[in-house]
Amino acid sequence: MNLNILWFLLIVVLFTGFFFLEGFDYGVGMLLPFVGKNAEERAIIASTIGPFWDGNEVWLLTAGGAMFAAFPNWYATMFSGFYLALLLMLVALIVRGVAFEFRNRDPRPAWRTFWDWTIFVGSAIPGLLWGVALANLIEGVPIDAHMNYVGGFFNLLNPFALLGGLAFVAMFLLHGAIFLTLKTEETLLARAQVAARRIWLPTVILIALFIGSGYFVTSVFERLGVNPGIAPVFAGMALLVAGWLIRGKHFGWAFIMTGITIVLSAATIAIGLFPNVMISSLNSTWSLTIYNASSSPYTLTVMSIIALTLVPFVLAYQAWNYWVFKQRIGHAQALAAHE
Repeated sequence: MNLNILWFLLIVVLFTGFFFLEGFDYGVGMLLPFVGKNAEERAIIASTIGPFWDGNEVWLLTAGGAMFAAFPNWYATMFSGFYLALLLMLVALIVRGVAFEFRNRDPRPAWRTFWDWTIFVGSAIPGLLWGVALANLIEGVPIDAHMNYVGGFFNLLNPFALLGGLAFVAMFLLHGAIFLTLKTEETLLARAQVAARRIWLPTVILIALFIGSGYFVTSVFERLGVNPGIAPVFAGMALLVAGWLIRGKHFGWAFIMTGITIVLSAATIAIGLFPNVMISSLNSTWSLTIYNASSSPYTLTVMSIIALTLVPFVLAYQAWNYWVFKQRIGHAQALAAHE
């Protein structure tokens, strides 16, 4: 394995970890105004992701930094071409972070309601835009011979990409609802269980429509063929099994199944793209690959040494964080967290 392939895999792993962790994070944020019927219940829901949400976003920052260092041409083309969409996502994430800090600064219901809906918007927009971005990556975008994106913002909002965005939102909602069943008690637990049951079928339908339409609009799914391999087949099976587990109230296993669906779906996209990182819809020879978009071998070597040294410490810290805050959140814990 050469370093170009290694760093492509590492970036895929970083984005996969981000979607797995931030997926339930976004889902909880989107469910906050609906599952929580009053200020106290919404405080409990916010507390379920309070210790995690900012740490989860580190995976995105690390993935972006790795992309910048390992594949600067990919970074430049993607971040310039998707500039407005990524700016909108960044603003939504900033406002979302502010909302978590500000919602408890004033006890007035109107104040808290405003910030609760801000958390909803700040969770829904990134979830939608990540689906739109990945759908565009596999469909192809207008890139010229000089690796420049030559389309506009509305080129990105095509029907296939919007369907991908809705599929991502649904998947994150399901992942988040199941997470809430593992972190809440009594009334909120019952509502989260109902939400998970209701969200599962629309999620299956949207993902099936996204995959089905993908065979008509992109060569990535054509390359996978009728028998696409273990990753996408197991991803679909895991999602179907999750529905059965939800109905049987085995929510711990259901969370594992939705996690497997997200991980294997990300792997499927990576397999379909490889060795491309961005497909040109104008000319396939103008596509960005792990070779023409990469840094020098020396840069990749130095980065590999740094990554192998530091990443284990980051993983250990995050695992410790989830272990420490593994308990369910009730009224007393929510009050203590927001004092």
